[in-house]
Amino acid sequence: MRPPALKLPASALLSAVASFVVFGVAAGCQPAESQPTFQPGFLMGVATAGFQNDPGCPTTPESECVDAHSDWYHYVTDPTLRASDHTYLSGDPLSAAPGSYELFERDFDLVKHSLHGNAVRLSLEWSRLFPQATDDLSPTDLDGLRGRADARAVAHYHQVFAALKRRGLKPLVTLNHYTLPDWIHDTVACFKDLATCPARGWLDGDRTVREIAKYAAFAAHEFGGEVDLWATLNEPFAVVLPGYIAPSPDRTNPPAAPFAFDAARTVLVAMIEGHARMYDALKSGDRIDADGDGDAATVGLVYNVTPAVPRDPENPRDAQGAKNFFYLYNEVFLNAVMRGDVDAKLDGTTVHRAELEGRLDFLGINYYTRAIIDGTATPFFAGLSPLTTFNPLSSTIYTETPQGIYDMVMWASERGYPVIITENGASDPSDPAVASRYLATHVGWLARAAADGAKVRGYFYWTLVDNYEWNHGMQMRFGLFGLEGAQKVRTARPAVDIFRQLADARGLTDELAMRYPLPTGSVGNP
Repeated sequence: MRPPALKLPASALLSAVASFVVFGVAAGCQPAESQPTFQPGFLMGVATAGFQNDPGCPTTPESECVDAHSDWYHYVTDPTLRASDHTYLSGDPLSAAPGSYELFERDFDLVKHSLHGNAVRLSLEWSRLFPQATDDLSPTDLDGLRGRADARAVAHYHQVFAALKRRGLKPLVTLNHYTLPDWIHDTVACFKDLATCPARGWLDGDRTVREIAKYAAFAAHEFGGEVDLWATLNEPFAVVLPGYIAPSPDRTNPPAAPFAFDAARTVLVAMIEGHARMYDALKSGDRIDADGDGDAATVGLVYNVTPAVPRDPENPRDAQGAKNFFYLYNEVFLNAVMRGDVDAKLDGTTVHRAELEGRLDFLGINYYTRAIIDGTATPFFAGLSPLTTFNPLSSTIYTETPQGIYDMVMWASERGYPVIITENGASDPSDPAVASRYLATHVGWLARAAADGAKVRGYFYWTLVDNYEWNHGMQMRFGLFGLEGAQKVRTARPAVDIFRQLADARGLTDELAMRYPLPTGSVGNP
């Protein structure tokens, strides 16, 4: 997931530019009234990710519990990177994570019995399944791919899917939640010298697109009998921005190469192509209708969408800056996978590529907050795009803007795509009421979007249990359940009760609407 921005000094350039935004809050509240609800079959669950949840097993040996073959593993454990002044790593050991590799049955019980949920979003880890390179294998050589795959990892994921099925929980499986195998991305070498490192991840576009498509084909054939709902990539712009433009305390991503603008453009296009080829592999490879709904493979993309508004709507610079931010942050990638219109130069000029268009059955929306934009007279990142006429040095502060989820869902629906909220949540364990209010008001606004005609298929809260939040380690706590002790005991927070009521009612109850009135008005977009 992409954590919310932190309040930072304006002088801290690399700290500020990763967010590009000032977050705002709307005034006024709406009184409770008869509340809209979601249709039967609506997915209500929690979102998780393998790298963040798997490590920290109480009894399983670390050699099995921890995936030591991913770029992110090396990123957070290599002493060179941990000592750097622009990786902004917490230093927390992976052993502090919740140990879900071992405790997944316990976690699924919480979803089923404590939350009354009916779905779980989780990821397969490419590097667990393929710790060795697959370059020498043909995409159609499924026997060769099975022989190369780690048998223990394959068996583990089959156990996970069987555990979900026993509880009546539908899996939404993300194939690539940021992490890459170390044979695809040597993050330590690339951190030291991006130009000469031997395995450059998405920067080696042709290779990575080819190999990730093989991985998707294997997953479709191996797990298609257990999975019908797939997501290809998680938040591709959250790889590009903190990985190649502006690593900061708010977020870094390997290789943490600041102002590598040419690389950023290359990576963005490679991820667009990677999504399309993964989509094709999943659609052709998964022929088994696991849940009997008539569709063997529904394939989408998970994207962190952020509404943007000008700080002063009467100021032409702010208005244009907001439009440019919205385009670069939200539309460039999605225009490519929805319509095949690729803006490779990030200058507003597109080239149509028919082999990329229509590769989307649903849009997975990760929504946390909105952006208020200060415009500038000239591009702030002139080397990146002439459209960066907004000021990333403005102070930033995270605030709740639940009506923004309505705006972004309606925006996606107007383009003809069903929507699943694949992430939405709050981190503030010092005030447990924050997560309860956040959850209730966002689901309330989402239900209004559904009532107003949006095709909303599900809602996944981020996240079930406190996990390893990327460069923040264990310093950000998004869990409905906290962690206690070496045995990783899950302890319910107050929002658990709110989630259960929302799941039972498929939306806000009148009582919850009275307790958590919805802020009035639409956030709007430029």
